[in-house]
Amino acid sequence: MTEVTIRPAQPEDVPALDKGLRQLSAGMGDGHRAAPADLRAAGFGAHPAFQAILAERSGAVVGIVLFSPVFSTVRGGAGVYVSDLWVAADARGAGLGARLLVAARDRAAALWRARFLRLAVYDDNPRAHAFYARLGFIPQPGETILTLDGAGLAALKGDP
Repeated sequence: MTEVTIRPAQPEDVPALDKGLRQLSAGMGDGHRAAPADLRAAGFGAHPAFQAILAERSGAVVGIVLFSPVFSTVRGGAGVYVSDLWVAADARGAGLGARLLVAARDRAAALWRARFLRLAVYDDNPRAHAFYARLGFIPQPGETILTLDGAGLAALKGDP
């Protein structure tokens, strides 16, 4: 098998990022509203909202991890939130997902002194649950992820 190279994404990688992330969304049955322009602005603008690392084999992207900083007063420091982890079907089973998480951990440690990794897994994805459990991830009892977007976000107001 040809060797896989792992490296930080650059602005010129946006088309490959978009392609891989669209494959991830399709495989999970999710919608995909982020356009290449959104990825470019959010990942490579003046104030990046995410970092990305690519895995390449023979010049083709076969893996992506997208992550951003979080801060926890409970944990006493910065961490990294992995929002997207994708490995091409023909590259699975060789440890590439774990290698991408290690690369994200190490980059986040260098950038933000991150000391923990956090991510979310869909309840109906037993393969992902098993993968993360093998790596030592554990569910956080008593925590529920909540989201406010769209009209709810626009309507948010402070106390009267």
